[in-house]
Amino acid sequence: MRWWDIEPVLKLEHELFPDDAWSAGMFWSELAHARGPQATRRYVVAEDGSGRLVGYAGLAAAGDLADVQTIAAARDQWGTGLGARLLTDLLRAATAFECAEVLLEVRVDNARAQKLYERFGFEPIGFRRGYYQPGNVDALVMRLTDPAQARTESSESNG
Repeated sequence: MRWWDIEPVLKLEHELFPDDAWSAGMFWSELAHARGPQATRRYVVAEDGSGRLVGYAGLAAAGDLADVQTIAAARDQWGTGLGARLLTDLLRAATAFECAEVLLEVRVDNARAQKLYERFGFEPIGFRRGYYQPGNVDALVMRLTDPAQARTESSESNG
């Protein structure tokens, strides 16, 4: 993800997460840590054949722990494997950052995303009450140990 991606990312962000969408400032702040030798973030975008932004994802690393900050796919991309490809990219980045674990929060009412994370080996470890505001929706916290050994999209397709 680059600065010129922020506007189309925000458009998709507001379509998918109208109640708790990230602001432009949040994305700018994350991108500030995504370049150079001291980078601690990985942000990617996905485009369709016409150049339309259809997905994005981000990961933050600190020490041996990574956190999936965001992952989103346009509704017309649901079921195409885009979410799995984005997550695969983030897990490769976590491995490159030498992280031993990856954490994430997912809305308790987002069963589709939870199933994706479970396919990759994430396990539920707790809840964060009222995490998503202003809707006061709880988050399920999930953890993946050893992202280098995760059941990624590419390893699933290769056997």
